[in-house]
This record gives sequence, structure tokens and C-alpha cells, in this order.
Amino acid sequence: MLGPLFAAVVAAASAVTAPVGPPPVPDQARGLTALVADLTLEQKVGQLFVTYLHGQSPDEAHPGNVRDFGVATPAEVVAKYQPGGVIYFNNASYDNIDTPRQVANLSNGLQAASPVPLTVATDQEAGLVTRIGPPATQFPGNMALGAGRSARDAERAAAVSARELRAMGVNQDFAPDADVNSNPANPVIGVRSYSGDPALAAELTAAQVRGYQQTPLSPRSVSATAKHFPGHGDTAEDSHTSLPTVDRTAEQWRAVDAPPFRAAIAAGVDSIMTAHIRMPAIDPSGEPATLSKPVLDLLRGELGYDGVVITDSLHMAGVRQLHPDAEVPVLALKAGVDQLLMPVNLGEAIDRVVAAVRSGELTEQRIDRSVLRVLRMKSLRGLFSRVPTTPERVDSTVGAAEHLAAARAITDRTTTAVRNDAGVLPLASRPTAPLVTGWGDATTRTLAGLLGGTALPTGSAPAEAQISAAARAAGNADLVVVLTNGLSRQPAQQALVARLLATGRPVVAVAVQNPYDVAHTAAPTWLATYSYNPVALESLARVITGEVRPSGRLPVAVPGPTPYPFGHGLGW
Repeated sequence: MLGPLFAAVVAAASAVTAPVGPPPVPDQARGLTALVADLTLEQKVGQLFVTYLHGQSPDEAHPGNVRDFGVATPAEVVAKYQPGGVIYFNNASYDNIDTPRQVANLSNGLQAASPVPLTVATDQEAGLVTRIGPPATQFPGNMALGAGRSARDAERAAAVSARELRAMGVNQDFAPDADVNSNPANPVIGVRSYSGDPALAAELTAAQVRGYQQTPLSPRSVSATAKHFPGHGDTAEDSHTSLPTVDRTAEQWRAVDAPPFRAAIAAGVDSIMTAHIRMPAIDPSGEPATLSKPVLDLLRGELGYDGVVITDSLHMAGVRQLHPDAEVPVLALKAGVDQLLMPVNLGEAIDRVVAAVRSGELTEQRIDRSVLRVLRMKSLRGLFSRVPTTPERVDSTVGAAEHLAAARAITDRTTTAVRNDAGVLPLASRPTAPLVTGWGDATTRTLAGLLGGTALPTGSAPAEAQISAAARAAGNADLVVVLTNGLSRQPAQQALVARLLATGRPVVAVAVQNPYDVAHTAAPTWLATYSYNPVALESLARVITGEVRPSGRLPVAVPGPTPYPFGHGLGW
């Protein structure tokens, strides 16, 4: 347990107001330094780790915890290892999320088990990467915000998400994604990026940092995390499964990838996440950026950042190819990282870092610097006040009517009309027998329900029988809406669009993820939504029926047989 000095310095630690730039004033600095001094080496090293957990309740016995941590419940994991933070997921491997009230109870229980307040994090980027679904307010994601071109909307969306996350006891969001999607073939970023334009990406990154963090100590704020430094937007591989290489020079990096991170730092971002990518022009050693001192020196030195630097997940293949898992945390700390996300074996990782300090491979002063940054971040979000969330706050905040209205209004400003050569839109009257077909079972059914029509999903690679069935069904429709996703890589989707056009019925094609689809068929009517979540589909339905006029503009240049420039967008 912590010594008696801990309680005495909490008030001083909570008074810190600036995560970047000049050091704290002397009284604040003394308080935080005293707090660090009150921790044992093992406790200090624990603060450098953020771990996953298994289970939806702090007291739920789960075999995954026994296997991975040697104890049964999430609360026991926290009490045993005393990590600096935890991360929530909603997948089959780490299923922590069911309802907002359940998340709040989990957060309260984990905080009660931890001698030092925890950062409780999740990846609520919105759109493609969303961990907490309805009833939490949903937004269409970064590229849709880029199409909307409104820093005010971006900031409002982040503020709504922050307020709802904090009501559930989540105090850090691993967002915004600050990558500039300069490679249309990028398999892992794409619509997670605001734009292929560095200036627009920088403007909206800063706006969302402001929205997430609001003011220090605000009970409605969360720590924002700009990711993935030095920039993951020009990769053609996924760092979850490989170690991508970005062949940019330092000057190219400064011009393309650095601006959003500069903007995030200027906005006071609490933390920045590293990417598991190689940049040989900056570090010829071949180390991923997460383990590269030359790369992280750009962040600490050239960009002047003194907040928390956290790794991307250490479970990812991009950081595991060159070194044993137990060595990766030590190498990351040597490179300049402060926190280590999801080590493969938490106990082994902590022991290896402690051993590195005891052997002199790492100094305790080096550990102290990172612990100080972590505690400063926690203090900025008011975590030392130890105020638990309450069920009433959850129920009145998450999915509040005013939040849902804001999401609808913001999303209505993002749908982009790319082509309207046949004058199909706006419709002269609401269709009576529309057909919605193409990509996505739930997506086609949701839109069909909104339009009062029939759904005929055909998947990502429709077979000839599915294409023929869709063409036959189109013969009985007064409007055909065909949804695409990854069309440029799927000849079968292109064939489906061509067959639907051949029926002579009015056809509206919609790219429901990456807008790059619009360049690859002859469909005379094309819309782009950048998202297929329900709030985006609701706005799409309003555009199709004429209730809303499209005002979004392409936030990326679209290459291909029929290219479109950055900023293109039609209205009527």
C-alpha cells in the first residue's frame, strides 16, 4: 500500500493545470514529485502499464484472467499488479462492455481496487472504431467530419462523447486519429482519418482535442490521445498483422504527417500514441517507431511535447517481429515512451522493467520522469478526487436527447454528393417501392427500413446468382439504392452496379465507407457517407428523400478511372 505521504500530496497534485509546455509552478511540481517518491519501484513501474482485462464486472471470475494474470476477477488483476490504467473492449477476446450502467459499475469497482487512480481508456473514435454502441450517442467518424469541414462540429462531437464516456467512468479516449490518409490503399486508417489534406486534418484534430479535454479538472472531460505518431496514413499494410514501412523523408514528414500532431500539442493534448511502423529515412535501424529513439526525439525535441507518450497495443505484430515480448517494454522506455499498452504478459513485463532498473540498464530517474507525466495527466482530469460515477448520471447523460439531436445535425452536414449526372436527386416524390441492395446485411436492412423499401443484401463479393436476383428485384422498384464498400478491389461489386444500371431504373450508388469507390463505376449518381452506422444511414435517407440537402465535400482526393479532386461536392 501507499505510505501516508500519498494523501498529503493529492491536493497539490490535483492543482496541476498544464500537461505540455513549461513545467508546473514549484508548489505543484513539489506535490507531484513527492507523490512519485511515495511509491515503491514496483508501484512506479506498474504506473507505466495499461492492461486489458476479462469480464464485465469487477468481481466476475473469468477463466481468461486466471490464464493471463493468475487471478480470477478484474478487481484482483488491478489489486495484484497496480497498473496505471486499464482499457475496455467489446470483442470476443476482451468483452468488457454491455450497457452504460454496467460500464460505470465496472469502472467504479476497478477504481476502488487501485491504490492510485486508474486511467480507464477505450477506443471510441466514432464511426469505424467504436467500442461503446447505442444507447451511447453515435457519430459517423473522422472522415465524415472532414467532409463537413466544421471545426465547431468536430469539437461538439468530441465534447458529447467525452461527457458520456466520463459518465461511465471512462476518463481517457484513445482518439482522435491524427493520421493524414495520404495513401488511398491504406488498409487500417482510411476513414479513421479526417482527411488527406494536412491542414484540414490538423484543424479538426485540434478541435477534437479541445472537445474531449475541455478544461482541466472538468468532470465532463477525458484525456485525448492523438494517434498514431509519427503518422500511419501512408501505409499499404496493417501494423496489427505486419510491420509497415513508410518511405518518407524527414522533410516530407514535416509537411504531411507532422501538422496534426503539432496542432494537437498546441491544443494541450494529454497523450500521444505511437505507431508500429518503420521510417528508414529517420531511423535506418529498422526499428518500429514505438521503439525508435530518433523517431520519438522528433516528438520530444522538434515538436516540444512533454505529455504522456503511450504505445499502441504491444500485442500487435508490428512491434513483436524483431524482439522477444519481454524486451519490448524496456526498449520502448529507452526510446522515450511513458506508458506501455497491453503487454503480452503483464507480470513478465513488469518484472523485466524492474530488473532493468535494478541492473542499471534503466535508471530510476528515467522511470520517475514517466511516472510524473502519468500522474500529471491523471491530476489534470481530476482523478485524485476519487468521485465515483452514479447511476443517475449515467442514465441522464448517455444518449441524452440533446446529444442525439447534435449527432443528427452534425451528420446531416457530412453526406457528400459526388455525381448527379442523371438528375435523379433530389427525388420529385418519395419512392413507394425502393430496393436497397449491395454491401452489408444490417446496413441494407437498416436503410431499407428508413426508406420504407425492400432489402436485398449481396455482400462484399456477390455471386452471379445474387447479382441476377438483385437485377430482377430492381425491375419492380421505383428507386434502386446500391451500397458499396471496397468496390475498387471487388470486381463483383462493380458488376452488380453495372447490372442494376442496365435495368433502366433510377439508381443511386452510395459509398458507405471509403469514398474511393466513386471513381470505379459508371453510375451517374453517387453519394458518399464515410460510415455505415445508423446515424449516417439516417442522414443518407434524408438526403435521398430530399429532407436534407447534401453539403459535404470530399476530404480526400479520389484517384482512379474517374478521379475527383479534394474539396469536390455537389449541392441542390
